[in-house]
Amino acid sequence: MKKQALSGMLMVVLAAMLWGTTGTAQTLAPAGLPAHWVGALRLLFSAAFFVVFVLATGHPGSRRGQFARVPWGWVLVAGAAMAAYNLTFFAGVKASSVAVGTAIALGSGPIWAGLLQIVAQRRSPPGAWWLGTALAVAGGSWMVIGSAQQLDITAWGVSLCLVSGLSYAGYTLITKRMVTDTPAAIVTLCIFACAALVAVPLAMWGSGLPGTSARGWVVVVYLGVVATGVAYLLFTHALRRVSGTTAVSMCLAEPLTAFALAIVVIGERPPAAAFAGLALVMLGLALVVRAELRSATR
Repeated sequence: MKKQALSGMLMVVLAAMLWGTTGTAQTLAPAGLPAHWVGALRLLFSAAFFVVFVLATGHPGSRRGQFARVPWGWVLVAGAAMAAYNLTFFAGVKASSVAVGTAIALGSGPIWAGLLQIVAQRRSPPGAWWLGTALAVAGGSWMVIGSAQQLDITAWGVSLCLVSGLSYAGYTLITKRMVTDTPAAIVTLCIFACAALVAVPLAMWGSGLPGTSARGWVVVVYLGVVATGVAYLLFTHALRRVSGTTAVSMCLAEPLTAFALAIVVIGERPPAAAFAGLALVMLGLALVVRAELRSATR
């Protein structure tokens, strides 16, 4: 059980590292593509990636029985949660500053996950998980906000980012429930296809068809296929090995990658407070790992 838990947490960290490239990729894209279209196209291209992956890893005929056993009611709820996460996150970041929006969305996710587990399962995560998560959330917020050039806080932006964190926590716990009986790739394909069917019409209703340059499309395809498709495939497989609350908390490793890329690629020079936040994140994640391994042993 310990080996499974360790491999699951490693998968989440790898997924978080890919998610951590999202901000840098967006800074390299030309301006002009609305935020909600970034989220919608990200879902559309990731759904296409999952279709190709499922077809490439087995004959389609052998998958029919697996699709028949998919709990479609839960898939629709998880797909709506994923669509809400993408749309509210990008809109919330735009309404507030990137630093504030990212800190609230990422930081609230684990807290929401813990509260949802208490409500749905009548079981609270262990105390070490709460302590580690609190430290990692504080450190991640310190890293993001401490490195920011601009801080804008609006009630609407904060609300959107809190909804984003809640949507992500709900998606994770529902997916955790489904992958115990259904292959991870099938579950992920169904969820992201439903999410794209929700998000793309909403984006089109909001601002019509998107238009951007070739470089902009390259960035969107990267966000959909690599930073979303590959990352969520790893994340969904990890949910078969670790608890949903631990998986959401381990996602706080995402700012570590964004922090490193900001220094290496963009050339930013973060203040000392950001490095103190980095230490807090690492300490917090170590406590979360310890709590998960103790649970796996029991």
